[in-house]
Amino acid sequence: MKSFLILTATFVLVFNTNAAEKSLGPDDMPKGFVSGDASKGSALVQSCAACHGADGNSINSDWPKIAGQNEKYLYEQIKYFRSGERNNALMMTVTPYLQSLSEKDLLDIAAFYSSNVSTGGQAKNDTELLELGTKLYRFGDIKKQIPACTSCHSVYGDGNNLANYPAVAGQQVGYLVSSLKAYRSKERNAGEQSLVMQSIAENLTDNEIDALANYMHGLYK
Repeated sequence: MKSFLILTATFVLVFNTNAAEKSLGPDDMPKGFVSGDASKGSALVQSCAACHGADGNSINSDWPKIAGQNEKYLYEQIKYFRSGERNNALMMTVTPYLQSLSEKDLLDIAAFYSSNVSTGGQAKNDTELLELGTKLYRFGDIKKQIPACTSCHSVYGDGNNLANYPAVAGQQVGYLVSSLKAYRSKERNAGEQSLVMQSIAENLTDNEIDALANYMHGLYK
């Protein structure tokens, strides 16, 4: 019970931060973060296009869309892949390339993808699945110690720049499912935010994960 109260308090704090962000606008970044140069980043992503698409909109459900994603979040994830702290079989093939780049290059790549627009998605028209996904995303499940996803990712799934939480609107279903399961198994553990996601995902069933993935895929950022 104590751990749940702590977790709940954390999400209330994040929710308040999220509310504050609305008055700042979508382009505001966390204090001290210096954005990269999107035009320079466009010349550095040839190795990324095969999986993520030329503009960050992947066509494979298992590969994430990164177009329009939170810039600082993208930058940090690229650094995790480069250092090996975050593991992925496909990303390991570009690790040598990432290791050859400067910090400024990584910022520029993040800026390029963040500047593009996500193509969005269409939720599966399954009443039972949509009802469950809607309930969990908007309201959570107190009995199962699952907070509402809106607390960090916002009502429309556009994330929270100030708190550095990623956008999930329109994200690929396969990627969302595999990510939530990786958090649940604690396989994905790079960064402090992963601890929050692990504590949530460990209480989700496979069906609930499928429902959430379907709902988030259909959100419009």
